[in-house]
Amino acid sequence: MKAFARHLTRVWADRSGGAAIEFALVLPAFLMLVVGGLFTAQLLFVESSLQYAVEEGARCASIKTTVCSDSASTLSYVQSHFDAAGSATPTFISATKACGHSVVGTVTFALDTGLTKIDVPLSASACFP
Repeated sequence: MKAFARHLTRVWADRSGGAAIEFALVLPAFLMLVVGGLFTAQLLFVESSLQYAVEEGARCASIKTTVCSDSASTLSYVQSHFDAAGSATPTFISATKACGHSVVGTVTFALDTGLTKIDVPLSASACFP
């Protein structure tokens, strides 16, 4: 019985391989945080690009009347300023309202969690007098 107790004490005192086990336990959580951070950054970039595009489109319709002479040319101008490769194709609507020239844009961002895909609807609007 004493031999078994000494053997058990040596097994519990042995630290070889402990770092590998800790690494195996921590790695999945660390990778999920890194990948989640990258997707969050990409989501924020698409939202920022959408907001920039609609603001430029509303400004163009109000100020640059030779470039954005009608609704179709304004929408083309807005589309050229939306810079988010890899995301779904956005939808833009141009109109004249009481506040001035208005542009509204929507896009659906596909957030891939690894287990499932979540569609995140994004929208932006701008009105320039």
